[in-house]
Amino acid sequence: MKYGNFINGEWKLSPNDSTFKSINPADPEEIIGEFALGNKQDVIEAYEAAEKAFEIWSKTPAPKRGEILLKAAQLMKEKKEELSLLESREMGKVLVEARGDVQEAIDITEYMAGEGRRLFGFTTPSELKNKFAMTIRKPVGVVGLITPWNFPIAIPAWKIMAALICGNTIVFKPSSDTPFCAIELVKILSEAGIPPGVVNLVTGSGKDVGETITTHPGIRAISFTGSRNTGEHILKIGGIKKIGLELGGKNVIIVMEDADIKLAVDGIIWGAFGTTGQRCTACSRLLVQDTIQKKLESKLIEKARSLIIGPGYEIGTEMGPLINNNALEKSIRYTSIGQDEGAKIIYGGTKLESKGFFFQPTIFNEVSIDMRIAQEEIFGPILSVISFEKLNQAIDYANSVDYGLSSSIYTNDINIAFKAIEEIEAGITYVNSSTIGSEVHLPFGGVKKTGNGTREGGIEGINEFSETKTVYIDYSGKLQKAQIDLDNQ
Repeated sequence: MKYGNFINGEWKLSPNDSTFKSINPADPEEIIGEFALGNKQDVIEAYEAAEKAFEIWSKTPAPKRGEILLKAAQLMKEKKEELSLLESREMGKVLVEARGDVQEAIDITEYMAGEGRRLFGFTTPSELKNKFAMTIRKPVGVVGLITPWNFPIAIPAWKIMAALICGNTIVFKPSSDTPFCAIELVKILSEAGIPPGVVNLVTGSGKDVGETITTHPGIRAISFTGSRNTGEHILKIGGIKKIGLELGGKNVIIVMEDADIKLAVDGIIWGAFGTTGQRCTACSRLLVQDTIQKKLESKLIEKARSLIIGPGYEIGTEMGPLINNNALEKSIRYTSIGQDEGAKIIYGGTKLESKGFFFQPTIFNEVSIDMRIAQEEIFGPILSVISFEKLNQAIDYANSVDYGLSSSIYTNDINIAFKAIEEIEAGITYVNSSTIGSEVHLPFGGVKKTGNGTREGGIEGINEFSETKTVYIDYSGKLQKAQIDLDNQ
């Protein structure tokens, strides 16, 4: 079946009728659907629809916008299992995680609906008499949203709902690996009552659709989640816009000798192999105190060996496939790189004999911090184990990479925990929990080359998609000059 773009409230194929296929990564012979291969003209048409809709949507009272978002959240709740099954088929995520992805979309939609009753500015005293000072929030305008495949419903919802509640209109490009999930989300928004032109969806390539969105002079903001190389390219070509980037991580779990080993093992396995390692917050580096390394490795191997691998939609599956053949080949390549660098595979390292894109959960030890497998984002189920003697050494190792998204430490010593919180260079630090599991009412994002300082979630999502306007009201009846007339007060 063919699916079109959604522009100005209507579904339509591109004028040239070109399409691309989305497949099931657990069974690549299964075609999920054919989708419009959008082009520059589609983006221009989507922008024009968004620009026209902006005047009405931005002037709709924010609480009324919130009511529509709340209706969308309710529809998602009603369709949660349907959406979860679709995501499991199109992206490969195991069903329990797919349900979590959809629940995250529900949560952020409800949260942002509530922001329609807030959208706080602030008041502050003026330095002059008979003068009032405050800030208010204004929408940015037409915004471009470019989202990845690994959270094909949650990440679009994080961006879309924040943008909508602030009064913006949208041109949205989802990943070409998961266009069907995006289409179903947009259908829900339309059913909930989002007016025509407010949300526009264009599927297609990054080159033809993504670049046109990024460089379009009328699109006032870009929000992108994806690879660092693409993020850097967006910064180069985007021009003077608000640009928000979330560009991945090389996340670390530190395990101290006083830690609860069973708890740590559960968190490491979940962080390293949940979503088949395809999370920007996935744990790909394990720093373990040398006194407990052998014990911890033994338990990790035992746990990894017990993982049930298969199609995500099959009952009991604990780890699904990689998203596509390129991702599979990347994991195979990095496994060879690690071995060539002198690291030792203590479990896994092999493509599974299956028609899907399946790769074993893989654990390396004898890894040094300068190896590529310890420095570069792999986005697959590959974990590097690095030993350390003292906490200061572990923190230095943790901070030795370009990224700084998520981090974790397992310890029962509160002094150690707070030192880690203070000194690890990351946007997120967990204590006695894995590197994954962010909640929608808290900021999400990282430092260093993980992004450009933007955060999503909670009030930071509002900050990303709104402008702050400062307002002064002088009721003195005379000209007062700030910084100049202070002596006359």
